[in-house]
Amino acid sequence: MTTTDDRTTAAAVDPGPLIKLTIADCAAKVLHSAVALGVFGALADGPADADHVAAATGLHERMAPDFLDALAGLGLLERTGDRYGNSPLAEAYLVPGTATYLGGFVELTNETLYGTWGRLTEALTTGAPQHLDPDKGGFVGDRHKDPEKMKRFFAGLDAYSDRMGVEIARAVDWSRHASFTDLGGARGNLAAVLVKEHPHLTAGVFDLERTRPLFTEHTTRLGLDGRVAFTGGDFFTDDIPKADVIVLGHILHGFDTDRRRELLNRVFAAVNPGGRVLVYDRMIDDERRDPERLLSSLHMRLVSQDGSEYRVGDLRTWLAGAGFADSTAQPLLGTHTLVTAVR
Repeated sequence: MTTTDDRTTAAAVDPGPLIKLTIADCAAKVLHSAVALGVFGALADGPADADHVAAATGLHERMAPDFLDALAGLGLLERTGDRYGNSPLAEAYLVPGTATYLGGFVELTNETLYGTWGRLTEALTTGAPQHLDPDKGGFVGDRHKDPEKMKRFFAGLDAYSDRMGVEIARAVDWSRHASFTDLGGARGNLAAVLVKEHPHLTAGVFDLERTRPLFTEHTTRLGLDGRVAFTGGDFFTDDIPKADVIVLGHILHGFDTDRRRELLNRVFAAVNPGGRVLVYDRMIDDERRDPERLLSSLHMRLVSQDGSEYRVGDLRTWLAGAGFADSTAQPLLGTHTLVTAVR
């Protein structure tokens, strides 16, 4: 039974944040649809009115005004009078064909997140990971039996690893090292960025053998055939190629703590003396207060049996246990943390 005191207390608390949180996915879907329809590409040559955008993208006249104004309200478009233009953010990352295009990553998240997060309540009550069924149109990333869908998966990751590679290229003093191996480097996109930024480096990728054809196709297209070597194998059963630097990006969050320790021990054995390890993930802050990082961890628990994000302090402890020293942590792209340590 609701009392007068209850109503008075509720009236003193603004429900606005709760309402915004309730419909937060609406904003994301607006972005996803804008990328899918090509809105930002349609405005790449400069501002235009709604009729021009509708003609270029197939927007229905009934939907266009609210849709375009919502994009403006979200900071993705800028409206002057009746004309719309890309905002600086959209111009930098959402125009197809540009070197910094992140639309592939937007499409990847749209296709992979909603099906699994729609089953969150089931996962929370059963503890079971929620996998998409490829036989029902689902998408299971690099394990998909359809090569074209695998390419789409990697293309989405490439859109993000381009920016990640540039950041890592600047965050580390690579002049002190001669070689690196990107562990789980897929088709070599991050390795390609690093070797372009630092041509003196001998570059390698270590990933499952099934990835080799996609790696060869991609590095050849980038004009790096022979510049980045591919070694096929399993992290836990095959020798990791020795290098001055070994990079682990989005790797440790796929395993439980024991497997993480085991892998870091194997990495220590592969890093040349005086070299270092680089680890980046959406690591949880040590106080476990950052909601975005905790949501990333929940996502890993949702889609995998053993995965989760982990605290920075925990990783530094595991690195020390493997034999590494002088670990440091720094933010990466505002969404990740980069931890480095010396062998």
